[in-house]
Amino acid sequence: MIPSNWYNIVPDLPAPPPPPLHPATRQPIGPDDLAPLFPMELIRQEVGQERYVPIPQEVLDVYRLWRPTPLMRARNLEKSLGTPARIYYKYEGVSPAGSHKPNTAVPQAYYNAQEGVRRLTTETGAGQWGSSLAFACAQFGLDCEIWMVRASYDQKPYRSALMRVYGASVHASPSPVTQAGSKVLAEYPGSPGSLGIAISEAVEVAASADDTRYALGSVLNHVLMHQTVIGEEALGQLEEMPDVIVGCTGGGSNFGGLVFPFLREKLAGNIDPVIRAVEPEACPSFTRGRYAYDFGDTAGLTPLMKMHTLGHDFVPDPIHAGGLRYHGMSPLLSHMYELGMFEAVTRSQRECFEAGVRFARTEGILPAPEPTHALAETIAEALRCKESGEEKVILTALCGHGHFDLAAYERYLSGEMEDFALPQERIDEALSGLPA
Repeated sequence: MIPSNWYNIVPDLPAPPPPPLHPATRQPIGPDDLAPLFPMELIRQEVGQERYVPIPQEVLDVYRLWRPTPLMRARNLEKSLGTPARIYYKYEGVSPAGSHKPNTAVPQAYYNAQEGVRRLTTETGAGQWGSSLAFACAQFGLDCEIWMVRASYDQKPYRSALMRVYGASVHASPSPVTQAGSKVLAEYPGSPGSLGIAISEAVEVAASADDTRYALGSVLNHVLMHQTVIGEEALGQLEEMPDVIVGCTGGGSNFGGLVFPFLREKLAGNIDPVIRAVEPEACPSFTRGRYAYDFGDTAGLTPLMKMHTLGHDFVPDPIHAGGLRYHGMSPLLSHMYELGMFEAVTRSQRECFEAGVRFARTEGILPAPEPTHALAETIAEALRCKESGEEKVILTALCGHGHFDLAAYERYLSGEMEDFALPQERIDEALSGLPA
């Protein structure tokens, strides 16, 4: 059954998260500061203290195109590993866009349409979010303009084609369309782009037109809250509670959507799973970033958010998991990580694709590069159970399929894929540009 409410974890936390700050005054921002970018209902959800927020009927009607999504046991994967562990995965690849992203794209488009907005702008890394927002805008009659990170734009041309099928216009970022993009191109003509740059471009255009607003596919509180339909459904579908929950993290929406309802039950003393976030070695904001106030974009147009960050100037290597290439992490998840509410580890690109191929050959589903990080850690946990004899229950989120990522799998299978060892001096250089 589709949940009738989204779950807001903030009231249940042992300490409130630090507020976003106005970059000029360094004071907490108010609703008026966000109004040029977001509709008022989303602003209320961003700062709200209500534990549960009802899902509008119009949103539920669209959700029913693919929700509830299946919870499946990976019996063939278990058998191939020879593990006593029981592995479950929540599969979000059945959505129209092939990932979890429509869970928030649909309500964001709905609330904007309710307030008379004509056009939404956004950025996208791997293209899952751009595809999802383009789909959602088509449902509610909105125009959609998308800046796609150049590295992913070149690697995944059919993602941008899908966005155009849904009616969106798509630019490779950095683009000459905006001042932010033009500035980057002038300094670095061959820039592979970054989510920070693409955000700057989308925010610049949204802030310059009265009939246009901006939509963000991860990071913010209301986005993670919309994704809790994943975890709420999984709680009702599981016949046994997990001992370990594993999810990939880029900006944090898939991870938060899966684990927040389970964390609610853990905080209430009902269950006690180990919760583990997995990020790429090439963009390790949790494990090697600094917990500090930083801009969410490269040009410094957004409020300052306290988060685990590699620095808003950081441009990651063009790994194929484009959705995990953001320089920062959700402020809410960053706060919870500081509170010790979950663990974080990194995985290399090739071991992730190895896990993706193994999953495809055993379970039949080709994973997107992003959830292969969670699968790599899930497999490692299952093999630890094989050594110890523990019959742990492991839950993960397969947040999208990899049908648009076959070029990346071909590079892996041909032996051309490389791992990117991130030098500490690159992180130090980017962090030196943090706001004082």
